[in-house]
Amino acid sequence: MRHVPPSFTTLDLPRQIAIDGPAASGKSSLGRALAARFGYLFLDTGLMYRAFTLAALRAGVPPSDPAECARVAASFDLRVEAAADTRIFVGGEDITPLLRTPEVEANVSAYSAIPAVRTQMVRIQRKVARRRPAVLAGRDIGTVVLPRAPLKFFLEASEDARALRRRAQASSWGTSQGLDEAHRDISGRDVTDSTRAASPLQPAKDAIVIDTTKMALAEVIAFATEKVLCAAG
Repeated sequence: MRHVPPSFTTLDLPRQIAIDGPAASGKSSLGRALAARFGYLFLDTGLMYRAFTLAALRAGVPPSDPAECARVAASFDLRVEAAADTRIFVGGEDITPLLRTPEVEANVSAYSAIPAVRTQMVRIQRKVARRRPAVLAGRDIGTVVLPRAPLKFFLEASEDARALRRRAQASSWGTSQGLDEAHRDISGRDVTDSTRAASPLQPAKDAIVIDTTKMALAEVIAFATEKVLCAAG
């Protein structure tokens, strides 16, 4: 059941919502909340890149071999189930629980920087977004995947705040990460994601930028929800 004010209809609301931002800025949490609030499907595009990373690692293909990575990407048997949350299947196997391991975490940015990999992932992401009203979260949604999305958010936060969140996330994923390690992880991914040649992390010119450093998640959700309702007006 859709929890929206009676005066709003599906056609009133923006059909696509793009959420971008660096690691641990709150993209997925906000995306899931908006999808639940408005009855949209939610696609965490980062999980798709993690899935490719896992597949490449299993195949013994390093990110330093972009040609072989392109071959793997072209034959990648990836299936995405996007509803209130995102589940990823490869070759029929639900690999979602495997996508937060330290090995995947350490390598995902390197594989994600490969243009051929991004091209394949973007194609699938756009296909999912065409199914029905959707919230997509990632690093290039508003700039590359859905540049014409009527509503775009870009979340940012200080490195200290994001390192604390990443440490807490690691615990919820069943792994352990110290604060220093979380800082190194966050800092390294920031550099790789923002300087890569293919689809670098940056806010779209028409994105609403939200600094979540000192905001509780409930405040971020309330602010974004108001913007969705305003966009429907």
